[in-house]
Amino acid sequence: MDLYVILKLVWAGLLCVLLIGLGLMVGMDMGVGTLLRFVGRTDGERRTALNIIGPHWDGNQVWFILGGGAIFAAFPTLYATSFSVFYVVMILLLFSMILRPVAFEYRSKVDARLWRASWDWVFLLSGFLPMFVYGAAFGNILQGVGYHFNWSGQYFQDGSFLSYLLNPFAILCGLMAVSLSVMQGGVMLMIRSENPIHDRARRYASRAGLVAVALFLVGGVWVRGMHGFVLEQGNPAMPANPMHGQHVSMQVGAWLNNYAAHPVLWLLPLLGVVCILAEVALVLANRPRVAWWMGLGAWVGTIGTVAASMFPFFMPSTTNPDQSLTIWNSSASQYGLTCMLAVALIFVPLILCYTSWCYYVMRGKVHTADIIKDTHSY
Repeated sequence: MDLYVILKLVWAGLLCVLLIGLGLMVGMDMGVGTLLRFVGRTDGERRTALNIIGPHWDGNQVWFILGGGAIFAAFPTLYATSFSVFYVVMILLLFSMILRPVAFEYRSKVDARLWRASWDWVFLLSGFLPMFVYGAAFGNILQGVGYHFNWSGQYFQDGSFLSYLLNPFAILCGLMAVSLSVMQGGVMLMIRSENPIHDRARRYASRAGLVAVALFLVGGVWVRGMHGFVLEQGNPAMPANPMHGQHVSMQVGAWLNNYAAHPVLWLLPLLGVVCILAEVALVLANRPRVAWWMGLGAWVGTIGTVAASMFPFFMPSTTNPDQSLTIWNSSASQYGLTCMLAVALIFVPLILCYTSWCYYVMRGKVHTADIIKDTHSY
């Protein structure tokens, strides 16, 4: 196999890894923010929940930056087109994420009930909205996006951001991502908190898991009747030019073609369902540490399911399917992919090591009484 094709496949796999890390680590923090007003009934309890993720949330944002950086460096055509198509949605996402660090720093600065309650709503918004947009993005690309290129390579958008954000299938995918986020956030609260936060988090995490698996199964049935995309003609070693070199058709149920051709791929959705149900069972059995690792399997299974269905597509075009962005026609040069791979092989293991070390050092329960006495805590 050509080295350039191998590098494209490696970077497509690395992008999946980064998206899984984003869903797991960032989603966990966002889940705690979404649950804050529900698991914490008093100011002390809410401060306890914030201080559980306080030492880690900004470090976990590295996965968000890595995901965007990987798309920018390895698949620049995809980066430029997708960030333009979803521009308004991206602004909403960034605005909500900008509010998050502000809320962490300012919430406890003023000892006033209205002040702190207002920031608690900010935490809910900045936890719910990013994960909703994250899931809705997967729903949008499965349906295809309205865009095309003219003869000079200029991009044109053929749909409004409301059609991307608020169509029924995107909403379903967005709510599923929020459910997985809430489940993982609840598990984290169980690991590091005591009653009554522990029991409330346990209740919400188990319910969120059941909602997530139900939405995942409904989404799978929905995809069977959805128009998918088929690459009829294309060269994996083609240059990064979406206007030439491939022919794409739209067919009902086409997103299941890869599963029909390679039945082993059914292990991915099975992994997602089994891990979500196992996490719910472990939460109810009060085994949150093992449940946390089931959450990793849940994200691997769900994102892997989408990746296996769409391969080799990244962002299909409903306006001109032949101009759809794929792994083959939206990648950087061979030299660029090689350099970025060397960087990734150094820094991704470092990120995993320092993240693991931070969680190990700051392990143990967070006590509400200690938080109330500590004027320097969140």
